[in-house]
Amino acid sequence: MIKNQKTATLFALLAVLMWSTVATAFKITLSYFSALQMLLVASLVSSIVLVIICHFQHKLTLLKSSFLKKPFFYLLMGGINPFLYYSLLFQAYDLLPAQQAQSLNYTWAITLSLLAVPVLGHKLRRNDVIAIVLGYLGALVIATKGDLFAINFDSPLGVTLALLSTILWACYWIFNSKNNAEPIIALLLCFLCSMPMIFLAVLIFDDIKLIAWQGWVGATYIGLFEMGLAFVAWLTALKYAESTSKISNLIFISPFVSLLLLNQIIGETIYPATIIGLILIITGLLIQKKS
Repeated sequence: MIKNQKTATLFALLAVLMWSTVATAFKITLSYFSALQMLLVASLVSSIVLVIICHFQHKLTLLKSSFLKKPFFYLLMGGINPFLYYSLLFQAYDLLPAQQAQSLNYTWAITLSLLAVPVLGHKLRRNDVIAIVLGYLGALVIATKGDLFAINFDSPLGVTLALLSTILWACYWIFNSKNNAEPIIALLLCFLCSMPMIFLAVLIFDDIKLIAWQGWVGATYIGLFEMGLAFVAWLTALKYAESTSKISNLIFISPFVSLLLLNQIIGETIYPATIIGLILIITGLLIQKKS
């Protein structure tokens, strides 16, 4: 594929735009569906979207052979993402203001650097340590709304679930780091393997009667954009990119656009502590990216 930075930037901005809307979509949809119900519909939609994309890319023939090479691996990965990761993340959004859940979720890259030490044998650099301190300080500022000494969370369980979701997301990427399968095929296999788990969880812990049409619209939107097309757009951007770092830096636009949408669409008051904490987290991530 011929490299083209303008095309790469276009696809990257498209992915960023889609990711910027999902916090608002999560919060609206949770007014009609539970976290597990939302996950069931969104995962089903995403699976269908990924199958269609793989068909047009002539990659569906890789599905069976890729799975048979590592069946237990894909079952484990599907259990982590989307099943457990999104179950915890959606529940965190249900318990917390969306701005808090979203911002806490951005610490996953810092969690990744911590887990890479015992799991992959990586060593922490000075920049990693600075990023960890800034990242979790930012998370604490957000979770306490700036009242650091009171340590008074809106929902301790929500904060815990949001941070646990970052561990699951980091584990997903660590375990996938040595997987040589086509990325979109690997993602599709994870979704297909997770569907029986999600359906069973809804049957046991929730209600399979999905009546509200608003919930269907919201969950379909999430499955289409958050879990499906945004990922494909981002992969396409990376393939065209002459400079990966320039493309990856665009992702930091997303949380600020998302805060604006949360304020304008659902009327969520944005706390000054959220802005400060988010700046601390992103500063840490930018420092971490420096060699």
